Amino acid sequence: MAQRSTARARDERRAPAGRPAPPRPRPRVVQGGARPGIRWDRIGRVGLLVVLVGLLYLYVGPTITYVETWREAGSRRAEVQKLKVENRKLRERRAALQDPRVLEAEARRLGMVKPGERGYIVKGLPGAPGD
Repeated sequence: MAQRSTARARDERRAPAGRPAPPRPRPRVVQGGARPGIRWDRIGRVGLLVVLVGLLYLYVGPTITYVETWREAGSRRAEVQKLKVENRKLRERRAALQDPRVLEAEARRLGMVKPGERGYIVKGLPGAPGD
């Protein structure tokens, strides 16, 4: 009789003829349970990030050198401009000193006298450069 009751219970669990059996519930996956597979999408993102950081690192050094060189070139251009102005003034002065009258005036300003002249030093004049 025990066999009959188990057979009857089996028959009762079966769906009646003409109706499909109800779907079995899928087992739930609990986090922290089984080890998940490799997440290739995350590995790809991390790899791409590492490559981009590496490229950025490779570009930083030359960029810093370029900016420093650009700044130095600007200061050098300003220095060259000042030297050009000074050179122009010196050329004008050299051209002016070719004139004998200007040359004589410059020599007298420095305290020189012509041969045969007698030089005098007068002290105590108002407005004199030595006051």
